Amino acid sequence: MIVCCGEALIDMVPIKVPVGKSPDTETGFLPYPGGSPYNTALALGRLGVPVQFLGRLSQDFFGERLMTRLIQNQVRTDFIIRSGEPSTLAFVHIEAGREPQYVFYTEGTADRSLRPRDIPGCLPEETRCILFGSIAMTMEPVASAIESLIFREHTPKQGRKQLLISLDPNIRPFMIHDRDAYINRFETWLRAVNILKISAEDLTYIYPDRDREAAIERVLSLGVCLVVLTQGSAGALALLRRERDEVLQVQVPGIPVTVVDTIGAGDTFHGAFIGWLELHGHLSPSQVASLTREELSEALGFANKAASLVCTRYGANPPTLAEMEAFKD
Repeated sequence: MIVCCGEALIDMVPIKVPVGKSPDTETGFLPYPGGSPYNTALALGRLGVPVQFLGRLSQDFFGERLMTRLIQNQVRTDFIIRSGEPSTLAFVHIEAGREPQYVFYTEGTADRSLRPRDIPGCLPEETRCILFGSIAMTMEPVASAIESLIFREHTPKQGRKQLLISLDPNIRPFMIHDRDAYINRFETWLRAVNILKISAEDLTYIYPDRDREAAIERVLSLGVCLVVLTQGSAGALALLRRERDEVLQVQVPGIPVTVVDTIGAGDTFHGAFIGWLELHGHLSPSQVASLTREELSEALGFANKAASLVCTRYGANPPTLAEMEAFKD
């Protein structure tokens, strides 16, 4: 069982709509269920991997839509709290050749209102991995709630195996009001994290004065075992820290596709990568640390394929396992 923690919101995706009977169009918005950890949970559910979402959802009609989509995609909802606050909205601006830009409406919303006391006292025995990150970790009280879970669970309990913890910061700079404070907090999370999935843009934001190699070295020095760097159309890079300071480096190229939009691509990559580990019996800290070059390359390729498929569709719409098997890159 994989537990995905954080925000669940509505992406308002732009679409051209006609104006009356004239040939002119205006930009309208279509509501799509979204949020980075929410998308990752969907990606895992569609791959047939046991997954649970932990968060707070509104009782409004957007919240109902979010809840229904989880259930329809085999994502367990035991750890979801329903509340009277409204759903978070994220308006998306899409421009060819650039990452999507977002404006979030989060004040007083349900998902940001998750509190430390809402965190379950213990996770199910079958829990193997916790995923967290994204804008949830820039807002209170949800950031402190998830942080308390991560710090509690990264140390093995008596009679229980150590959980794998994976972080995708998925940074939106305008959501971070004190950059230095955020980076200090980010580095405290890394001491409890086994896998850091991070985009090239996010790595530059966090360590602007270091080149890529020095930035990744810093991350590994804080205790992270595996860094997975996504680079858009250029593919993905993984660096795995082994014993005696040996670092195994694996890179896979991007997969050319006709891009509709890139919403949810990184979230789907994260879910597919963790999903591959589960499907192939590698979902533990010790098993991740012992991945071979061939296994790591296969996991990256699988995740790359899933992310590429998402880019051919509107909104965050992760592929099923059957769609993955049918896709020829």
